[in-house]
Amino acid sequence: MFQAKIRSDTLKGIVNIISTLVDEAKFNISPEGLNLKAVDPAHVAMIDLNVKKEAFEEYSADETKIGVDLDKIKDVLKLASSGDMVEMSQDEEKSRLVMKVGNIVRRMNLVDTSSMSDPRVPELNLPAVVELAVGEIQKGIKAAESVSDHIALTAEEGYFELYSEGDTDSVNLRLEKDQLKEISVEGKARSLFPLDYFSNLVKAIPSDTSVRINLGNNYPVKIMFNLADGKGNVGYLLAPRIESD
Repeated sequence: MFQAKIRSDTLKGIVNIISTLVDEAKFNISPEGLNLKAVDPAHVAMIDLNVKKEAFEEYSADETKIGVDLDKIKDVLKLASSGDMVEMSQDEEKSRLVMKVGNIVRRMNLVDTSSMSDPRVPELNLPAVVELAVGEIQKGIKAAESVSDHIALTAEEGYFELYSEGDTDSVNLRLEKDQLKEISVEGKARSLFPLDYFSNLVKAIPSDTSVRINLGNNYPVKIMFNLADGKGNVGYLLAPRIESD
């Protein structure tokens, strides 16, 4: 059993983050909230998302799993204005999710979750920690997209840098310590990443959100941030692109 009411803006934010990686998602639902772990089809990136019941205006649930087509959820959310409430309920008998926005009711078949596993979140000991407003990274991403298909992240004592180099041009965004909310690094940490994955996630995060980046040398990057006014959180892992000598 699952019944909930949530602000459309909150639900849009959750769906936008998840859909940067997958088209279909399995939510593990409990009386305390919901969790999702998913890996993209190419196994390059992973997301671990948690939303507490307090993020909802109303929430009632037993332990259950629900598989949904995210494009169908987006279609419903297109009908909602900012501040509208979205009501959701599970029709267990017909294996459907029922969504209501205003006077419109959409009933959609649930996705079979039997083949959708919960990937294990790896334990990574990454030496660099940087915290900043994601809006700063979004500026660097926008500049880099016309230059190359990959981006390097570097953290060294005193600064954090995004660098992208193509055949003829290069672009970099360097933020000094006093422009960051936090930086802690032993030595120097640098890794290269596919720009499309990094860009898709960063663009989906509201620009005033603070993100925490854990970085190593040729290791995955871990990006963590809150959503739903701090009543939810996301951990995002992106595999590095190993540089040749």
